[in-house]
Amino acid sequence: MREVQLGSHTVRSHGVKVARTHMHDWLILLLLVVIEVVLYIIHPFYRFVGKDMMEDLKYPLKSNTVPGWAVPVYAVLLPMMIFLLVYIRRRDVYDLHHAILGLLFSVLVTAVITESIKNAVGRPRPDFFWRCFPDGKDAYDKWGNVICHGDKSVIKEGHKSFPSGHTSGSFAGLGFLSLYLSGKVKAFDHRGHVAKLCIVFLPLLVASLVGISRVDDYWHHWQDVFAGGLLGLVVATFCYLQFFPPPYQADGKLLPLSRRWLLPTLSFCQLLVW
Repeated sequence: MREVQLGSHTVRSHGVKVARTHMHDWLILLLLVVIEVVLYIIHPFYRFVGKDMMEDLKYPLKSNTVPGWAVPVYAVLLPMMIFLLVYIRRRDVYDLHHAILGLLFSVLVTAVITESIKNAVGRPRPDFFWRCFPDGKDAYDKWGNVICHGDKSVIKEGHKSFPSGHTSGSFAGLGFLSLYLSGKVKAFDHRGHVAKLCIVFLPLLVASLVGISRVDDYWHHWQDVFAGGLLGLVVATFCYLQFFPPPYQADGKLLPLSRRWLLPTLSFCQLLVW
């Protein structure tokens, strides 16, 4: 394991070197951004929605308690600010770089998977009736499928219930932050410091509350939120273990390159057993 002397690897002295070494990783991140944009633009699968199904899809059409623009703020920018605070104290550009890289991979991989599943499944949201029939007058074809006459963009969004993107993105970003903090504060050193666990659980609590708000706003069924949270947390765990050891080992320091390829699978299994 690479030993880091605090203050010896700064952005000024090693920033260019570490960026060049991981240039291909940043290019992959850009590719993920392009894929996510394409997936967001294309239309989801418009599944059959019959009249009898509408009884469960008549919840009020409400605005978001947590707007979409807020997700990258608290799930990406906030963790990055904490990474910077750790860097200011430790002066380890490798830790800063890999924390940011791992976070972005976690969020973007989760976003691509989430949007892909949304488009493939096409599950109607709980408020689909009012998206489809804003005037309350429903219409159906000879096969019993809905004939929507609402705004096309609103109807399109109404077919993207499963899984919850707000929830998966929240757990991808804040779940990664929780793992990062648990390694840095040695939350699992068996010394009984409950305050450390509070620090670790706080990001997860915020992510959970975001998921609950999606059900309260009638934008998602509870299964959508559960699946989104599980997806985001699993991806965050794998991305974290790609660069860092399990949070109960090694003070959250970086791993040597020769051992990183094997760590995500083995350590994730160890983490579940532990």
